[in-house]
Amino acid sequence: MGTSANRVSQPGAVRARITKDQLIVDLDDGRTISVPLAWYPRLVRGTEAEQNDWRLIGGGHGIHWEGLDEDISVEGLLAGVPSGESALSFEDWMHTRR
Repeated sequence: MGTSANRVSQPGAVRARITKDQLIVDLDDGRTISVPLAWYPRLVRGTEAEQNDWRLIGGGHGIHWEGLDEDISVEGLLAGVPSGESALSFEDWMHTRR
C-alpha cells in the first residue's frame, strides 16, 4: 500500500501595514499575522513614508521595502523568524542613512 504526501501550499501576502509596535500582514488564505516590529530594525528606523512604501515580491511570497532595502518572507513570518541581519551589516546600513 502506497502513501501519498500531502502538499501544503504556502500562503501569500496580499497586504502589509506597520503600527507603532507591529508588522501586520494579511494573507491570501484569509489569515492575518502580526509580529513584533522590533524583529526588523530597518523597519523600526524607517520613516512612515518608507514603512508604507512596500511591494509584494515572488508572487506574494515576500514583501520588499525599497527605501529600507528590506525583504521579509511570508515563510519566515509564519515560522516566527526575526531578522537575521548581523550587527555589523545593520551598523553599515545605518551609516548610509546619515
